[in-house]
Amino acid sequence: MRAKAVARYIRISPRKVRLVVDQIRGKSVNDAYALLQFSKKGAAECVDKTLRSAVANAQVKSQGEGGALDVDDLIVREAFVDEGPALSRWRAAAQGRPAPIRKRTSHITVVVDRKDA
Repeated sequence: MRAKAVARYIRISPRKVRLVVDQIRGKSVNDAYALLQFSKKGAAECVDKTLRSAVANAQVKSQGEGGALDVDDLIVREAFVDEGPALSRWRAAAQGRPAPIRKRTSHITVVVDRKDA
């Protein structure tokens, strides 16, 4: 039983978020929580929030199927980051020219599943 959560338009560069997401992919949910809690990266907070949402979605899904779900039985099956739209800003450069600044956004997707599945 797979459950998915997506956080969209997060104002952190996808390259920075991928460093965090690569650490939790394939781990059990409890191990992922521990990694994210003690990570120094700023993106860990957004990934943690998305992971908790995916686990909550799994619990709601299991209630609909009539079975109780234990969080210890879940693993992070998939976790990936896509690039969202970039905000374009301009900064003054030499000789009065504008230089573009791209403020990038991320779409974070986390899929959790049972270990035995």
